[in-house]
Amino acid sequence: MTDEKPSRAHPWRKPLLVTEFSALAILLVSMGWFSSRTEDGAVLSPAWLLIPAAASLAVFISFIGLMYLRWVVAAAAERQTRHKIVFSLLVITLLGVWAYGIANTWISLSNT
Repeated sequence: MTDEKPSRAHPWRKPLLVTEFSALAILLVSMGWFSSRTEDGAVLSPAWLLIPAAASLAVFISFIGLMYLRWVVAAAAERQTRHKIVFSLLVITLLGVWAYGIANTWISLSNT
């Protein structure tokens, strides 16, 4: 008898976690930097917004990947189709909200 426990972790779990928290750190640092720049009265180039936009997209995608591993991959075989349908609707909703937020931010910057 061995004390080894079988590894239940999916091989994508760790890279997704690293991506999520790294992108979250980049997002928070960039938002802090933007805040300090605008306090000085400096005009911020809209191109700089690509950094938090890409970081927030990476956070969303890695979060979605982790949810997929937890909900769909871990589901019983007879329920995977139902889980995939519900998960697909959730992904479309989350990415739609992200795209709506990015579009509104870009439009508000264009109007000023």
